[in-house]
Amino acid sequence: MGQVYRATDSALERTVAVKLLSDRYLEDEDARARFRREALAAARLSRTPNVVTVFDVAEHRGRPLIVMEYLEGGSVYERLRDGRVSRERALTWLEQSAAALDQAHANGIVHRDVKPANLLLDDDENVHVSDFGIASASGSDTLTSPGMVLGTAGYLAPEQARGEPATAASDRYALGVVAFELLTGRRPYAGDTPTTEAFGHLHAEIPSATALDPSLPASVDDVFRTALAKEPEARPANALALVSMLREALAEEEPAAAPAPTLVYEAEPGPVPAADPAPRRPVYRPRRRRGLLALGAAALLLVLGFLAAALVRSGDDFPSTASGGATRSTVTTTSSGSTSQASSTTPDAAALNARGFARMQAGDYGGALPLLRQAVIASHGSGTLTEAYASYNLAFSRFAVGRCDGVTALLDRSQGIQGSRREIDDLRARWRDKCFVGEEGKGDEGLGKHGRRKAKGHEGG
Repeated sequence: MGQVYRATDSALERTVAVKLLSDRYLEDEDARARFRREALAAARLSRTPNVVTVFDVAEHRGRPLIVMEYLEGGSVYERLRDGRVSRERALTWLEQSAAALDQAHANGIVHRDVKPANLLLDDDENVHVSDFGIASASGSDTLTSPGMVLGTAGYLAPEQARGEPATAASDRYALGVVAFELLTGRRPYAGDTPTTEAFGHLHAEIPSATALDPSLPASVDDVFRTALAKEPEARPANALALVSMLREALAEEEPAAAPAPTLVYEAEPGPVPAADPAPRRPVYRPRRRRGLLALGAAALLLVLGFLAAALVRSGDDFPSTASGGATRSTVTTTSSGSTSQASSTTPDAAALNARGFARMQAGDYGGALPLLRQAVIASHGSGTLTEAYASYNLAFSRFAVGRCDGVTALLDRSQGIQGSRREIDDLRARWRDKCFVGEEGKGDEGLGKHGRRKAKGHEGG
């Protein structure tokens, strides 16, 4: 909708960028309004790090113009045309973009066209978000008629593709698409036409990043399932949270392959911890069959109870989001960018626990770890069953991949909320047997076979 020129500010002797509205839009009042809105939105954010600075807004021979800082590093789009960038570079660009977007959202500004071409680079390769040309400021009249779509098809949130108003969650979706492209080298719904791509955002399943790049940890797909969720309320609470989840997933080391589990039929059904290096043959106890069936049924009911509670909490209880407003979730973002506690636990914690439990059921304890760790962090201190279940599941998964650290602390937390349970006692007993029998000081919780503290310290939960 405009041309951009490199120019010289003769008074201050500096190079600047000057954007002028295209001639063909001079008689279009909507376009002129959008251009003015860009100037106002960008000027309000000019002191924000990682946002292109606006120096002046004026007119020349009836053409509106904006004078901005000139960035010589090109754009992220141009860098992607030259090939993939390192993961650390990608994360740095994403963090800088996220910080700028979160600040814009705190000021009631939605960008609506987040894409690599609008992420400009300075000489030090730092990102500056540009082109708020179709941004909307909350509390003002809309610039578009109902059903009108503004944005770029490859990065368009589903609600934008439907012609619905864009929100901060729409920008976070677009940032998720940029993250997918930076890590895999292609957009998630890349197609032959913009229509095909927009349809993918609306209806297609979220593609697997690890299928495009098998070197990515499996937990990266879990992050993108949240970042690219079809419903805005299911996405991360803010842009920096999205990048934080992605960084944690990329830092997650794939656990070493554990020996096949020993099938002890007297234990409860469900996930079984990894066995000692020398596997034993399955143990059968025919004489105790009835008692084992009863125990198994009780354990199964407990497991189903865990999952049902998690699924109920992850279903209809997602926070609703209003433009510029707070949400009914644990972390509420205020207009100043601060956070406050809004409820005892978040639907996100329950959803993360349910997804982690599904991984456990499939025997993928390593894949369950980052999900359950996030669930424990999100629900920490709430005193809810979600916190109890997530703590137990995380303890089980850590033990299942052969880790002794943090298990008892998580079990203590779970038991402190829901009281004594046989499953907790059984896992605690197995932890003692596996981590401390036959090797002095094995593990780092500091407890001996008979409960006496060893000399070694511990990492904590």
